[in-house]
Amino acid sequence: MKNDSLGILRPPHIFQRLARSARNAAIESSRLRLIAGYGVIGAFVAVLAALLLAPLMSTMVSDWSRRDVEARSRLVFNTIQEPLVAMLAAGEAQRIEALFESVAADSRVVAVAFCKAADERAISSKLMPSSLPCDAIARGTTEIFSSLHANGRDMLIASFPLSTREIEGHFIIVHDLTFSERRGVEARNFVSILLGGIVLLSGAAAVALVLFLTRSWIRSFRRALFNVARNAEGGETAGSVGILDRELQLILRQLKAGRAAVDSETVEWNKDTLRTIMEAELPGVEVLVVANREPYIHNFGNEGIELQTPASGLVSAVEPIMRACRGTWIAHGSGSADRDTVDQNDRIAVPPDGPEYTLRRVWITEAEQDGYYYGLANEGLWPLCHIAFTRPTFRFSDWETYRAINHRFADAVVREARTDSPIVLVQDYHFALLPRMLRERLPNAMIIAFWHIPWPNSETFGIFPWKEELIHGLLGSTIIGFHTQFHCNNFLETVDRFVESRIDREHEAVVLGGHETFVRPYPISIEWPPAALKDQPPIAQCRTEVRERLGLSEDCKIAVGIERFDYTKGVLDRLHGVDRLLTAHPEWIGRFSLVQAAAPTRSKLPAYRELQQEAIALADEINSKYANAGVKPITLVIRHHEPSEVFKLFRAADACIVSSLHDGMNLVAKEFVAARDDEMGVLLLSSFAGASRELSEAIIINPYDAQDLGEAMHQALMMPVTEQHERMKLMREQVRSRNVYRWAGQMLLDASRIRKKQRILQIAGQGR
Repeated sequence: MKNDSLGILRPPHIFQRLARSARNAAIESSRLRLIAGYGVIGAFVAVLAALLLAPLMSTMVSDWSRRDVEARSRLVFNTIQEPLVAMLAAGEAQRIEALFESVAADSRVVAVAFCKAADERAISSKLMPSSLPCDAIARGTTEIFSSLHANGRDMLIASFPLSTREIEGHFIIVHDLTFSERRGVEARNFVSILLGGIVLLSGAAAVALVLFLTRSWIRSFRRALFNVARNAEGGETAGSVGILDRELQLILRQLKAGRAAVDSETVEWNKDTLRTIMEAELPGVEVLVVANREPYIHNFGNEGIELQTPASGLVSAVEPIMRACRGTWIAHGSGSADRDTVDQNDRIAVPPDGPEYTLRRVWITEAEQDGYYYGLANEGLWPLCHIAFTRPTFRFSDWETYRAINHRFADAVVREARTDSPIVLVQDYHFALLPRMLRERLPNAMIIAFWHIPWPNSETFGIFPWKEELIHGLLGSTIIGFHTQFHCNNFLETVDRFVESRIDREHEAVVLGGHETFVRPYPISIEWPPAALKDQPPIAQCRTEVRERLGLSEDCKIAVGIERFDYTKGVLDRLHGVDRLLTAHPEWIGRFSLVQAAAPTRSKLPAYRELQQEAIALADEINSKYANAGVKPITLVIRHHEPSEVFKLFRAADACIVSSLHDGMNLVAKEFVAARDDEMGVLLLSSFAGASRELSEAIIINPYDAQDLGEAMHQALMMPVTEQHERMKLMREQVRSRNVYRWAGQMLLDASRIRKKQRILQIAGQGR
């Protein structure tokens, strides 16, 4: 009976538990329906929000875009107001048109005009709509903004009164507002996508939760069915959902304001272009150049004071820029008659035949020259950076003199600066400490330091004893420029290794002590067309005159090499190449000659004196080897050559050999290309010169391989006329379009953008 009674008692327990499970199932089902309902309500709310917010967002974007355009209009007017008034007063209509076209180059600007008070259009850019005569534009005593729909697009017309004693009128700028509509569409799409994503994510989360609860309920129900006899207690797992709070920070990395200048890739860069950009982007700015070498040297000669233009790639590149900018060049007065030609402030107007800028000379004693120039700069930094297998020499006394001379030049810059915010172009490795010194005394100056020689890898530069101080000095610059991206990368790696700073690899910038320095590649070039080409005789006449002077026949092939006597230029390697050419190809014996023009330089230093002596001995040895040929394979001319002489040699030659063992850019290669307006001749160019990155149509050589160099000479001498023409044509276009004015223009445009960015950040900081 007991067992039976027990058996009879079980079913009620089973049914009770099943009932409890059913109640739990009903509860879970209700919970699932509630969650699903919330999901539907959430989706409906999201869709409704999308329908309401998208138009609102579009309207906000349109209003913001209009305010942005109005602000841009004011910025343009404030930027060009001063130069425009000056041009109007001077009656320079063509320059005003050029200025207006540069402003209208902005893709959002339709046209620019100046309307006189008499209601006729005085001057305008080319694309000014004919439907907008001056009398149709609202004008008044204050700025006026009006809208217009014409030619199938919406436009905003900004009118600014411009009034002086001589001038009465209005500056008009017409902006295209179609971009605003695009922004509105993008805003609506963005909001729709965002809310759609929220709907999908919330729906997916609800489904996931439903599935989780459903599976949990099924497992519970199964346990109730199959384990009704077991006194099981279900546990409830509490979960918590963390809320991630994110703070959005807007960081201004680069100013993308409309450029009131033409596109640097399409513009025809020349002196006038550079001046126009300076007036538009940097009106009234003062430009100072600091370089060790001066562009004009006065020496005492047999007939009194003689003028000399030094053989320097730096001078060739920077001097045309100073003619365009009309600034001040601060340099070491190295000529024996330099003191006798300056005024009481050590200044002289140059060029002598038509002054366009000021040369300010700084005096350095012979002892100081030994420590600063010959010592630290050329026995230390020069071989260190060129990795030319010449051991650099470091003396603490040289470093102290180097620092003192940098201080002296800093004093000169501060005295010459007429404003507290000039643009200072610091040239080369002689003044690595100068940017920091200037930053401390002229904190608002735009300092652009250009390093004309290579920058080695960080491991090589690590042997420099005062590397931290030198790097700190350079990082006082606003911009540091190098010839190639490779040199920029080496510099950033060096900073990263030796100086505690923050490096922004994406924007190639270094922040040290709160000051940001940008590192940029600016491949230097030459003036186009070169001034030395102006009075050159025709190619045929150059060939005849050079061959007669050297005693060579008309059918003798000539290759030229032109540089200073420097161990980085590969002069000895070039002579060995000639020997290999004549050994491997004896048919050129008596029919080929290398004219090696080399100017003596740094003759105080043993390495340079020994190089010159070794070159003379090697040339004599090779010439003696082929003495029976009647033509000397090598003609060595050791003296300074004026630019006109150099270009005559270029025009007379069949080939030019640039065999640098390591070089920053090497402008000889570009000068040879510029000299050949007949589009003939062959350039042999070392792969270790920066110019090889640009002049890829040259025959690229390895100067360390004499056999390869000899074969390259043979290839050049045998090259068909059509191939010479095609190669030279491409190289000339490269040098023409990327000339020295573009080099300077890029740096000055970057300086302008940085200055505008700093101004906006300053205004924003004051607004807070």
